[in-house]
Amino acid sequence: MSQQSPASPAINGITPFQQMISSCSGALLTSLLVTPLDVVKIRLQAQKNHMVKGKYFVYCNGLMDHICVCENGRGWYKAAGQFKGTLDAFYKIVCCEGITALWSGLPPTLVMAVPATVIYFTCYDQLCAALRVRMGERAQEAPLLAGAIARVGSATVISPLELIRTKLQSQKQSYRELTNCIRSAVQTEGWWSLWRGLGPTLLRDVPFSAMYWYNYEWGKTWLCQWNNTTEPTFTITFISGAGSGSIAAIVTLPFDVVKTRRQVELGALQAKNSSDQVSSSTFSVMRRIVAQDGFRGLFAGFLPRLIKVAPACAIMISSYEFGKAFFRKRNQERIPRQLQSTST
Repeated sequence: MSQQSPASPAINGITPFQQMISSCSGALLTSLLVTPLDVVKIRLQAQKNHMVKGKYFVYCNGLMDHICVCENGRGWYKAAGQFKGTLDAFYKIVCCEGITALWSGLPPTLVMAVPATVIYFTCYDQLCAALRVRMGERAQEAPLLAGAIARVGSATVISPLELIRTKLQSQKQSYRELTNCIRSAVQTEGWWSLWRGLGPTLLRDVPFSAMYWYNYEWGKTWLCQWNNTTEPTFTITFISGAGSGSIAAIVTLPFDVVKTRRQVELGALQAKNSSDQVSSSTFSVMRRIVAQDGFRGLFAGFLPRLIKVAPACAIMISSYEFGKAFFRKRNQERIPRQLQSTST
């Protein structure tokens, strides 16, 4: 019988669908592991600040931001007493509110951030592989460009859903009220109103993504050479992810501060039903921060962001690479069996 070569996986030994499964599992694992850390962090922060009605807190579990509102001088949670530290906070939250309280805000993450992460990582791998071929001698710069383009694409796709989620969290509207609100906004301001707030998000996320992937690929290659291995191990990807995430987080911190401040200011106005208009452009918010706190204000929360981003990036990328390695090995083992079956 004629010998036919089996259909080979598309890129890097795996198919796009397998890349999607790998990124989905990584996003799930990241949100499950990192959310409790950020819940405890924001609760410790809230304890140090007077709980004013309408005051907002923003926390991020490594994949997306969540808005928490204080009502009637109380928090968005059942008080568990005074916390003496991180471990004490974990213990008291679990005892007083149940262990599920450590994952508050997880459902919207799973509904929105997981699909966005799947789009982002799959697009990056596909783009990077294509750009490496086209860029020739400058192939080392492919991760920089692929990371930026992939982030623009995923952020643009998910932005309307992000707007809807933010309104649900901040204004606590019913779905019918929300539908009417969105319909009215589209009629008066056009479809572009659904992408309001995309600019500040891109200013933070696109540079972060470009630097992250470039440094990650470079670090992974260097560590592989240093360990005399051709395939990156889980440890190599974990260290590379944590290091590249830390660098990108530090450089883009001012834009993260601006985005958080913008969310808090808009949320506070909405909570008070205020009609005051506060300029929410990125550079207007930057000027207000510098006027109030000096240039150091643009780097507020340096250590908490670093502690949050580094493990989130490390867990996500190492889980993703582990999944890809699993499917790659599985595909390679399948090829000889397919060749054997076609030759008989």
